[in-house]
Amino acid sequence: MIRFIFATAVVFAALPVMAFAGSPASADANPAKTCKAQRTAIGAEAFKAMYNPTGTNSNAFGTCVSRAARAEQENRTEAAKQCRTEQEDANFAATHGGKSFAQFYGTNKNGHNAFGKCVSAKAEASSVAEQQTTLTAAKACKAERAADRAAFEQKYGTNGNRRNAFGKCVSSKNKTQ
Repeated sequence: MIRFIFATAVVFAALPVMAFAGSPASADANPAKTCKAQRTAIGAEAFKAMYNPTGTNSNAFGTCVSRAARAEQENRTEAAKQCRTEQEDANFAATHGGKSFAQFYGTNKNGHNAFGKCVSAKAEASSVAEQQTTLTAAKACKAERAADRAAFEQKYGTNGNRRNAFGKCVSSKNKTQ
């Protein structure tokens, strides 16, 4: 009996992980991969300046991963709301080539995975857009900083030593895009 209870607990504990691992967005929406791509695209110095401006610890990558994971969860929550609205829309077929929600998003004949496919597609699109916006802003800030570092730090830096200038620059450019 104890073995049965233990085996059941293991299966139920693994179900959410297995379900997430099978979703199409899970491979592409990996926060560590997102951060690695950012670090590669903008360079290690700019990456550290963006995620660890104070230099008190060297965990810029961990900070990035934490923020990316939080953003991904927010994207999935918002995508689920959007998909629920689409699913409940009586005029969905009229705006989607005569296909029902299940036909439009589902891949099996019953469309049982339609909601999950919708959420994955919308969350992935949102994550890709956010990543592109951040990279564009970071590259612009990197170029601006290279032109005149002192003026850059004076313009964007808000703490005593102005070491947070790069992150503040990226943040301000993200808001305007």
